Amino acid sequence: MKWDDRIGRRVTLRNLQIFMRVAASSNMAEAAAQLAISQPSVSRAIADIERAIGVPLFDRTAEGVETTVYGRALLKRGIQAFDELRQGIADMDSLADPTSGEVRLGCPESIACGLLLPVLVNFSCQQPRIIVRVYPGNDTSGQFGLLRDRSVDLMIGGLERSVLGNDLVSEILYQDWPSVVSSTSNRLASRRKIELAELIDEPWLLPNESIFTSLLTDAFHLKDLIPPKLGVRTFSAYQRLKLLATSRFVSAESSSLLRFNIDRFPLRVLPVDLTVRPWPIAIVTLKNRSISSAIQNFIDCVREAARMMARQG
Repeated sequence: MKWDDRIGRRVTLRNLQIFMRVAASSNMAEAAAQLAISQPSVSRAIADIERAIGVPLFDRTAEGVETTVYGRALLKRGIQAFDELRQGIADMDSLADPTSGEVRLGCPESIACGLLLPVLVNFSCQQPRIIVRVYPGNDTSGQFGLLRDRSVDLMIGGLERSVLGNDLVSEILYQDWPSVVSSTSNRLASRRKIELAELIDEPWLLPNESIFTSLLTDAFHLKDLIPPKLGVRTFSAYQRLKLLATSRFVSAESSSLLRFNIDRFPLRVLPVDLTVRPWPIAIVTLKNRSISSAIQNFIDCVREAARMMARQG
């Protein structure tokens, strides 16, 4: 059966939207409530699609519904289709008014509190009518789901090439590295040399699981030391910086985070040799996905901020 006969004339965007909402909620009644339509209307829309394509999209269970392998395939492409439509509307809006638009960005807090600070200031001055939405996204492989789900337009963060799939594209901005840091009033701040072994029993402020914490663990293992167990593990870079000011803790933070905050907090980089490799900070986008002019302008602004960091050493 030809496309026009089987799908093009029989599967509407509205029915596809209903299908995607049911897939997300795993419950037809809940989907109906969210869409403000009747449950029979939802059931009829799903039945229409299943008849058109000739395969079941859901398995019915006592708790609700679960997508079949066919349903998951349609869901993946449906997300892409609606995203391309959204991008198309955004492109037309941009053609009508190049000074407006939206950029959705995912990044870890160390980037949000570091490199992203001058980017947001400069971009807002250059493009005051473009909205930038920043979402939390760690620099681990699992978080690239934000990109694949089309929830964000790009991500910025630490990159391990081994976790990138064939559907992603990366652009390395600069190399980052960790430094051990304390407050200027900490008893260690006046030392001229500190061995890593001396810090094992110190209360450490560290981010949760990330590339960064993995590299720090490696630094201890390379010296046959047990990684520190005491202190606080928190996702919040701002919280770590504030707690450092109490003089109780030591921390290991990325150079880019320190660059933009060492003048705002009473911090001192401690003379500790971590002997760890640097890691790349990169922009990651979806391959073959349309990029609006607003997103491209934002990426250019990120590149310029990264170049300034490199020039400043």
